[in-house]
Amino acid sequence: MAPTTSTAEVTHISKHGFWLLVGDEELHLPFEQFPWFRQATIEQITTVEHPTTNHLYWPSLDVDLAIDSIRRPADFPLIARREQQRIVELFGKLEWDAGTLPRNQP
Repeated sequence: MAPTTSTAEVTHISKHGFWLLVGDEELHLPFEQFPWFRQATIEQITTVEHPTTNHLYWPSLDVDLAIDSIRRPADFPLIARREQQRIVELFGKLEWDAGTLPRNQP
């Protein structure tokens, strides 16, 4: 018997964020809370995979999110690595060393 999978579909995109339909639930991802998507193209945002029950993946952006983190973003402090690098570039070394930021593995 083949496994049952739910689809994820972007239903609306605005300058403030986008809405994602996962099964019967519509979720809002405001760019303020999910900065990875702010500069993404429509194609990058709409190319989303739903590999497991609580997991979404945007392959062209290399973004993984737990659905619970979308439902309750305050419970999951999200800081994009890109944003950390930008802060370091703008303000220099604060509480972390730019050389210790995680690097993507090949």
